[in-house]
Amino acid sequence: MGYVGMKIKTIKRFARIIALVLLAGSLSGCMYWVRAYQTYLQMDEFDRYFSVVSADDFTLQFKKPILYSKDFVLLSRLYASEDNLTQEGRRWRYWFRKIDANNHLIAPEISFYSDLNFNKEGLLTAWSFSSLFLKIAPPKFLEVSLRSIGGAKIDKEKQQLRANTELLTKISDQLPKKASVIAQLGEPLEITDEGDMEVYMYHFLLDTHHIEKGYEDRALNEIKIRFDKKTDELIGMSGRFAGLKVSIDYRNFLNAPSKEL
Repeated sequence: MGYVGMKIKTIKRFARIIALVLLAGSLSGCMYWVRAYQTYLQMDEFDRYFSVVSADDFTLQFKKPILYSKDFVLLSRLYASEDNLTQEGRRWRYWFRKIDANNHLIAPEISFYSDLNFNKEGLLTAWSFSSLFLKIAPPKFLEVSLRSIGGAKIDKEKQQLRANTELLTKISDQLPKKASVIAQLGEPLEITDEGDMEVYMYHFLLDTHHIEKGYEDRALNEIKIRFDKKTDELIGMSGRFAGLKVSIDYRNFLNAPSKEL
């Protein structure tokens, strides 16, 4: 990168830091938002601040953690299903269990979890997703979507990050087929036709011992999975997990030209 490019990047980062300072002042002490924004800034240098471990599950490791356990409660207004002591500190596990149209648990149970690991100071050091979640968010696509957060535009009205996928190295992995996804998740609540796509909708309920008043709807997680009609490939996923909105178009990360969802 040349001098001009470095200077532009420095100016942009400085502008975001100024915005952060102004934001901190306007939030009257809501420091958890500041720490969340600082973590977002770390995404600009993904390999410096993060690493990924993918085996049976998928883990995002935080090399220089900023977020505290209390920040997650303040941001989501939800509490974990399990809170266990570990040698390093604590592990919070969020269980998401599939439910039917009447909000009853499916039998036999279909569920996945997400783990947050904290050190003895209460700082987030790792965020993991179980194997079932990886059926709808394949590991390499999940990693590249996380990398795309760096430099993403913030949509304040919709509270979303809009990533610039053009800056990322494309991957050539095969996308999962509909049959393999359905074999793991079972039948959906609803199937809708959207032109060249079929959209399968599922409901998963967060198993939690406490939800703050007024935030009860956040325990219900509506997941929409998109399949290409011609190829039966999984091409997109969107949902809300413990208050966190996620939307991934896997075609954006493929070598081949893609269409927008």
